[in-house]
Amino acid sequence: MKAIPTAIADVLILEPKVHGDERGFFLESWNRRAFAEAVGRDVEFVQDNHSRSAKGVLRGLHYQLHHTQGKLVRVVAGEVFDAVVDVRRSSPTFGVSVGVTLSAANHRMLWVPEGLAHGFLVTSDYAEFLYKTTDYYAPKYEKTLLWNDPALGIAWPLDGEPLLKPADARGLPLADLETFP
Repeated sequence: MKAIPTAIADVLILEPKVHGDERGFFLESWNRRAFAEAVGRDVEFVQDNHSRSAKGVLRGLHYQLHHTQGKLVRVVAGEVFDAVVDVRRSSPTFGVSVGVTLSAANHRMLWVPEGLAHGFLVTSDYAEFLYKTTDYYAPKYEKTLLWNDPALGIAWPLDGEPLLKPADARGLPLADLETFP
């Protein structure tokens, strides 16, 4: 597994070794030892999630203040633009965003550690998105960062307005949001 650094030190693009030929491909999507070596720490995942979304759906930007979740995310069908924002006030990259394309074709994964807001926009006709979490979903602690807050500078590859759930449309700008110390 190859780890590619991003503008936020803890956020890593992970490229698994893909073995392919005319029959198809094989890759190891999860290996605890390889992951620990790539990210520099051992992680225990407690929940796997799978979502399917149509083109133009934007989910996020979410995080939990308590029961914080690290996430290992990937796409198994289609393509998304994945975005992460550092919401740790004590971090030198507080307010910095990272955007990366994840797709079934490029096999890339993204490690999003605890303390970061996360979301994605579906850029293909549909996408199936898988993610492992280091803690359980705790809706009462979930916060939503406004996806289009100008302070974030996220260059969403939009063609029109995104499809949002009402809670995501009501997200707060970073300046008004409860964040991590």
